[in-house]
Amino acid sequence: MVVYSLYILNKAAGLIYQRDFNDGLQKLSSNDYLVLSGTFHAVHAIASRISPVPSSSGIEVLETDTFRLQCFQTLTGTKFLLISDPRQQSSDTILRRIYELYADYVIKNPFYQIEMPVRCELFDRHLAAYIKAIS
Repeated sequence: MVVYSLYILNKAAGLIYQRDFNDGLQKLSSNDYLVLSGTFHAVHAIASRISPVPSSSGIEVLETDTFRLQCFQTLTGTKFLLISDPRQQSSDTILRRIYELYADYVIKNPFYQIEMPVRCELFDRHLAAYIKAIS
């Protein structure tokens, strides 16, 4: 199974982290990544408001023939989007482990400012090792 890419959005829909894990993906411009993150944030917000289920958290899974998008939203509003092969099992477990890595190496970093882009070499290294181990 393959994990294609990871996006982390802050609560204001700002893209604070993006990484591709598959060399075959088409490279987009930084502006395109920002547009994608803003669009997902807007659709997620609309879905949570129009849901017939009270206190819906919006879109959690979007599945197509070619990819699966899994969203994990933290209590602070940060969204983790994992794009993977549609046959990828337990995407939610993978996202929770990525969140643990984020908490350990980004949030606990005394030099990191909340809501700002993630620039943490330890997070990058541990994330890459984890994705490689599950692929």
